Amino acid sequence: QLQLVESGGGLVQPGGSLRLSCVASGFTLDYSAIGWFRQAPGKEREGVSCINHSGSTTYYADSVKGRFAVARDNAKNTVYLQMNSLKPEDTAVYYCAAEGRRTTVQAMCLMDLIPDYWGQGTQVTVSS
Repeated sequence: QLQLVESGGGLVQPGGSLRLSCVASGFTLDYSAIGWFRQAPGKEREGVSCINHSGSTTYYADSVKGRFAVARDNAKNTVYLQMNSLKPEDTAVYYCAAEGRRTTVQAMCLMDLIPDYWGQGTQVTVSS
């Protein structure tokens, strides 16, 4: 069974940090671009950060540039999203998604195409 599982979400104060993990089972991430997306209540899902299959190319939404960092460890079949200097507006359910078709990380994050596989999401709440 092909599955993506996110973890690492939680409640954090403004200015704090969290690291999200996305682990794949049932398939290898070696050939997939991976994206992190988020959806806040009443808002559309948006791309936060995307990384290509080798980790050589990344994309960040303007709202998270300089604060978030995406990385992958293909040996562990895992992709990470390090989130620093968190703000209340970062509060959302965060999803990871995998895309095996040829695409750019920008196109993936801008949702020019909808990725093949999605995780179930992990809640991130930034509040004092």
